[in-house]
Amino acid sequence: MKTKITEMLGIETPIICGGMMRIGTAELAAAASNAGALGVMTALSQPTPALLKAEIEKCRSLTDKPFAVNLTVGVVATEINYDDYVDVIIESGVKIVETAGRSPEPFMERFNAAGIKVIHKCVAVRHALKAEKIGVAAVSIDGFECAGHPGEEDVTGLVLIPAAVNRLKIPIVASGGIADGRGLAAALSLGAEGINMGTRFMVTQEAPIHNNIKERIVNMNETDTSLIFRTFRNTARVLTNDVALKVAEVEAQGGDFSQVHGLVSGQKQDETWKSGDIDGGMITVGMCGGLINDIPTCKELVSTIVSDAEEIINKRLSAMTA
Repeated sequence: MKTKITEMLGIETPIICGGMMRIGTAELAAAASNAGALGVMTALSQPTPALLKAEIEKCRSLTDKPFAVNLTVGVVATEINYDDYVDVIIESGVKIVETAGRSPEPFMERFNAAGIKVIHKCVAVRHALKAEKIGVAAVSIDGFECAGHPGEEDVTGLVLIPAAVNRLKIPIVASGGIADGRGLAAALSLGAEGINMGTRFMVTQEAPIHNNIKERIVNMNETDTSLIFRTFRNTARVLTNDVALKVAEVEAQGGDFSQVHGLVSGQKQDETWKSGDIDGGMITVGMCGGLINDIPTCKELVSTIVSDAEEIINKRLSAMTA
């Protein structure tokens, strides 16, 4: 498949393995890139810039294909010197960066000077327009179905993607609710130049999370997620488990974030990914988990998605217009 995104990023397929905190390791990013997609490491999964440098070097040793580094700004409770992480990314020679959270504007001059293409994740068209204005190369637009933080406007991808395409001149990547070739074909039909998947890449053999969690997602329905943190204006979509139910209870009673922080901390989530205890912590997952039925390798996943999308486009849809 050839789109503006494949040409811009030098990748074989219009598929991005989105940056996922504590999951976007060198191994997963390299596996996605070797499969023909764009693998994305997460910078803040590494506690220090020095460790990020080592992780980038590891990724480079595992693939000769393009890969990206995710830099999520302003959503981590601890103090972070983002300039140090930006320095490492630029000095490493990485040429693609995915940004999320707050605006990447403070870093854009340095990224652009280094020839780095920035893809900014947005949950609203107005945010995407601002990102375009400050010079990002592309925008990844997240529909309400997505895992993590869908924003506060609750607009699904079926509306949000073409709404963004209507307003922006730079390429759009569709994100949220996509797990198979049908999603890729639909996204391209809506005007996107590629897709970004997180939950689907979580359920691959290379993803560094416990198999219990992968199996739980395989067996989930599209209704098995909860929206938490709504009363804190920081809505997050997670798997419905004991932690999600407890957070919902605290919010319903008018509680504040300090009452749930211990349940949803990054450390607690990290322990859950490793232990496989489904009710041990917050499990970030999108509604598309209800479409996932297996645990393939990244290579098998990318190949299947592309072949299924091509069949839909070339056979099913073309037959309807014959």
